[in-house]
Amino acid sequence: MGRFAQDRQVFFFEESIPTDHHLAYLEIHPFEGTTVKSVRPRIPHWWSEAERETALGKLLDELLALNDAVRPILWFYTPVMYSFARHVDASAIVYDCMDELANFKFAPPRLKETEAALIARADVVFTGGHSLYEAKAHLHDNIHPFPSSVDVSHFRTARDEAVEPSDQKAIPGLKLGYYGVIDERLDLVLLAGVAKARPSVSFIFIGPVVKIAPEDLPKAANIHYLGQKHYSELPTYLSGWDAALMPFALNEATKFISPTKTPEYLAAGRPVVSTRVTDVVRHYGDLEGVFLADEPESFAAACDEALALKKAGDAWLKPVDEMLAGSSWDQTFSAMSVLVEEAVTRKLSPLKSPRKSRSQGSGKPNPSYYDYLIVGAGFAGSVLAERLASDGGKRVLVCDRRPHIAGNAYDVENEDGILIHQYGPHIFHTNSEDVFNYLSRFTAWRPYEHRVLADVDGLRLPVPINVTTLNGLYGLDLRSEAEAARFLAGRAEPCDPIVTSKDVVVSQVGSDLYRTFFEGYTRKQWGLDPSQLDKSVTARVPTRTNADDRYFLDNFQAMPLHGYTKMFENMLDHDNITVMTSTEYADIRRDYQVGHTIFTGPIDEYFDYRFGRLPYRSLKFQHETHDARRLFPVGVVNYPSESVPYTRITEYKHLTGQIHPKTSISYEFACADGDPYYPIPRPENQALYKQYEALAREHSDVTFVGRLGTYKYYNMDQVVGQALATYRRIAKADAGDVVAAPAQ
Repeated sequence: MGRFAQDRQVFFFEESIPTDHHLAYLEIHPFEGTTVKSVRPRIPHWWSEAERETALGKLLDELLALNDAVRPILWFYTPVMYSFARHVDASAIVYDCMDELANFKFAPPRLKETEAALIARADVVFTGGHSLYEAKAHLHDNIHPFPSSVDVSHFRTARDEAVEPSDQKAIPGLKLGYYGVIDERLDLVLLAGVAKARPSVSFIFIGPVVKIAPEDLPKAANIHYLGQKHYSELPTYLSGWDAALMPFALNEATKFISPTKTPEYLAAGRPVVSTRVTDVVRHYGDLEGVFLADEPESFAAACDEALALKKAGDAWLKPVDEMLAGSSWDQTFSAMSVLVEEAVTRKLSPLKSPRKSRSQGSGKPNPSYYDYLIVGAGFAGSVLAERLASDGGKRVLVCDRRPHIAGNAYDVENEDGILIHQYGPHIFHTNSEDVFNYLSRFTAWRPYEHRVLADVDGLRLPVPINVTTLNGLYGLDLRSEAEAARFLAGRAEPCDPIVTSKDVVVSQVGSDLYRTFFEGYTRKQWGLDPSQLDKSVTARVPTRTNADDRYFLDNFQAMPLHGYTKMFENMLDHDNITVMTSTEYADIRRDYQVGHTIFTGPIDEYFDYRFGRLPYRSLKFQHETHDARRLFPVGVVNYPSESVPYTRITEYKHLTGQIHPKTSISYEFACADGDPYYPIPRPENQALYKQYEALAREHSDVTFVGRLGTYKYYNMDQVVGQALATYRRIAKADAGDVVAAPAQ
């Protein structure tokens, strides 16, 4: 909230405090070092629940009126507050769900009911971890997981020599510590057993004791309760610990927790010993410095390992620091801020349907001569048009035979007002900061990590194959990467040499998994058996031994905030660019003079199929809208079986985050006829392309770019990268008056 307060007023409305005064009133206190104000309502202690709720609503109204807060953003950390705030006309409602509060001890009886009402009203929902996200994803269209972030610089000071606080310094021996609320979420039996098993080790607990009686806490000479400490003091206490503890009970209260202390302990340079909390296992279980155990004996042994690791040196910290680099509060704030602004924008200016792309660029009337003619208004053509016009100062004419720009990435609202991808799902991901920064000139982004399930005999299992897939398919209980790796190694069937797509898969996971997930899907997608396809087809599909269920692992994963078409409109909005859709290249060539042509269509078509047609696979889509808020738990479900005619179903609201009472899906069918989508990777096809490539080199008046122009499968970011590289070559050639070589 301190970061949000940098450009807006932020009031933190806390839970009410009983008072002996006969009237309700507000206390307002600033949070030190920020402009955030803590608002503490004081309510007469003898009032009924109904009187208290009415008073809180009035106090909230008074606070808003006194501060001229018209249509504020309401940000809820708990549904309890919603009951007296639901009447407020908000510009957006954010539900930041940190825990499954209904599972906590002494939870209000109507909490689930109130939460359901809040979720129904919310414009965006955040969850405090992935387990909680998975449990609630079906409840809202615009929901996003935000696992624990960490102030690395604050906790990293514990790695330096620090003055240990006196109340802890006096405690002898090796020290294992925990800080946080001490409540029903801790496994008290486990604590007592571990302390008894290691009497020479001191166990230190920092934090308030709530919802359990102090007399119920384990007592022993080597267990020390130091009480609650300020956040600023925690690194100094951590500096005296040899390892850190998270001895959580595995119960309903901890089922969905994602403890913030995990990255804080690691940032402090302390090995962590934890019970097998789902999100701890998921996010940190593979780190050398994290030890997992659930029973007193094994937990004590894990403590021994952690102490030995700490004593051995700091080599284990390098991968820890690399992971923590992506977990800062600044990054979380940035991502949340985009989503909140999107929610406000959508509420103020709902998307209109249908959205149509312009057919003509803005600017002067069409001249008779253009420096460049670009055929195709997809990624390759639009990027080059923008660069040539804005950076190169060239006059550019862009034509496309389709009635719209954006190529296959074209998205549009259907008749029900749901934003869909007309030509199937387009998920943006890249490791290239240059590509991401370039596209960011034309769009804001909404965070999105793509997940895919495969429907296998009624089971929906994650793909790429991971440990969850293996456990679900075979009824196993693999718990570590090492166990999963051994299982896959036992099924792998080495192939030498690896030539085909089948060879790649069978050599990694064996014939059974190959047949289950790859064989039928590949036959449907390509119209060929995997043994007839180049190894590159399945080399793009990884196999994992952990529980990571993200389809992509790229550093940048996001969707254009207002859709792809809007991004393309912004890209082509330049006085030097004229766009003509529903226009054939042949007509342009006849009616306009151009200096140079950039062709992003099929290279064989350009040369009138002189050496024969290059083979492509095409796609057909069956779009449907259903009178349901959501049909699937993820954006895409694959159907590997050949008994199912389509390859996958996409539900677009997962991708776009659009809130709508209905949902739209598309069935995807691969076929031989239709618009060319995928070059078919076989040696004889590549040999045919090489003939066209050689012919292209003889024509200095045309450059071929893109998937169809260079007969190669590219992801979207790769096409953008190729187009940017092509522009740099053109600019360099223009500067030296040398003809640019065709893109490769």
